[in-house]
Amino acid sequence: MAFIIKPLVTEKMTKITDKTSEEKTYKVKGETRTKKAETRYGFICRPEANKLQIKQEVEQLYNVTVIDVNTMRYAGKRSSRYTKDGLIRGQRNAYKKAIVTLKEGDTIDFYSNI
Repeated sequence: MAFIIKPLVTEKMTKITDKTSEEKTYKVKGETRTKKAETRYGFICRPEANKLQIKQEVEQLYNVTVIDVNTMRYAGKRSSRYTKDGLIRGQRNAYKKAIVTLKEGDTIDFYSNI
């Protein structure tokens, strides 16, 4: 069963990917420390998927090594609109967002097969 619905390619996720893929140096009490670069990517997943299933599917689809998976659940929101037929009510689907951290040196190119 496919647990990943689609990759999350938005401005916010691209900013997170760019921000975490750079090595950072900073000073703590006069000592210089370096934070390693970690590449992170976002995916929209099914709400019933757990972290292990998401990890296995990303590794299988993109041939990368996943270090960490962080998930967030989003509830389906109710919406209504007025049309000439009257008031139409509905509900958007619930989904889960997963942010996947890859091993150093691994990358995913979402636009390779366009």
